[in-house]
Amino acid sequence: MDHYNELMARVVEAIKDGELPRLIPSLDCRVRLTVGDQKATLSIRNGEVALDGNAAQADVTVSASPEAWSKVLQTPPPATYHSFTALQMANEEFEISGLPLEIAKARPALERLFELVVRAPTKEAAIVRRDITTVSGRYQPVSIDGAVYDIYFEETGTGVPVLFLHTAGADSRQFLAQLADTGLAESYRLIAVDLPFHGRSMPPASWDGAPYKLTANLYQAWCRAILERIVGEKAIVAGGSMGAAMALVLAAESPEHLLGIIGIEPPFRSKGRRNPYQHNVNVHGSLHNSAYVRGIMSPMSPGSERRRASWIYSQGAPGIYPGDLAFYSDEFDGAVTAPKIDASRTPTVLLSGDYDYSATPADGAKLADLIPGSLHLTMPGLGHFPMCEHPDYFRPYLMRALEFIRAVR
Repeated sequence: MDHYNELMARVVEAIKDGELPRLIPSLDCRVRLTVGDQKATLSIRNGEVALDGNAAQADVTVSASPEAWSKVLQTPPPATYHSFTALQMANEEFEISGLPLEIAKARPALERLFELVVRAPTKEAAIVRRDITTVSGRYQPVSIDGAVYDIYFEETGTGVPVLFLHTAGADSRQFLAQLADTGLAESYRLIAVDLPFHGRSMPPASWDGAPYKLTANLYQAWCRAILERIVGEKAIVAGGSMGAAMALVLAAESPEHLLGIIGIEPPFRSKGRRNPYQHNVNVHGSLHNSAYVRGIMSPMSPGSERRRASWIYSQGAPGIYPGDLAFYSDEFDGAVTAPKIDASRTPTVLLSGDYDYSATPADGAKLADLIPGSLHLTMPGLGHFPMCEHPDYFRPYLMRALEFIRAVR
């Protein structure tokens, strides 16, 4: 079977998907797939997707050579060939054309379609015993620079404290699998917070409704207050993505609060994560943003867990995700921060999934080179959210990171 016919066979099966209607409310769009000189057009209308052989024009076109498409059709596909947004943002072999607004509106449908077109075996992992009933949550008022923040956090376990920091635009639910891990809780006091404006942590009552914008200084102030008022002792800080960037900043600027850090998908410089349609009145933000992050997960992570991981992003308040990126994508610079870290004082571990085109294993290696004595591990088959997209497979890497820090300490 040639690459065009194989792609079409997979597309015909994909458009029967039961999830697609939820992702395309009121969408009227034609998508053309071009494989060399062969073309097919999908019509999306009235909550349905169908092949349209009569379409003269398309709103969005995905074009590449047969050789490039063959990599999408591999089992599993290489990194950057595994999702629509990867093709758009990180793959030079593909051309995505169309008005940016039309691409943004079609992203949820296209991301799901490519998720179905791709074939990849789920990474096998030992099943971890978890008990969600052991996790308890509560609020702690914290005053910072005259503003009172009612910060929500969840906690379980006893032993060495580990503070989890979530990614941009998300909340502490990303670390629920780790908090519910009964084996982990036997040796560690596990704490996960919703940063202010995120999840169940409301904006302060003094907020005037102006656009939200996170800075390194504000984020550090929040974290120092959390460590002092909620954790109450030195802790290992384990942060994902934006949380990894802040863990590095804390290690560089406030090491007196830390036992060590674990950067989960740490960026070097994460330029380009901003997208004008993350907060735009012309695009359904919940659908767009959850699809935008769906594309940086691994196709080898369980589909059910990937869906739940993206669900968190569908519930972020308007403007919070791009507001976080003001710190993560615009301000943070690993070339400046990493050389300030003394790994003999603050043991540092960096964990990079090889399907993550946002914070790549190469980024982790560059950071590690600037932090003598740090440990950098590449995690084959994981994407940008390993703690929640495949927590069982991620667990051995987390355990190795914790053991490394405790051995250095």
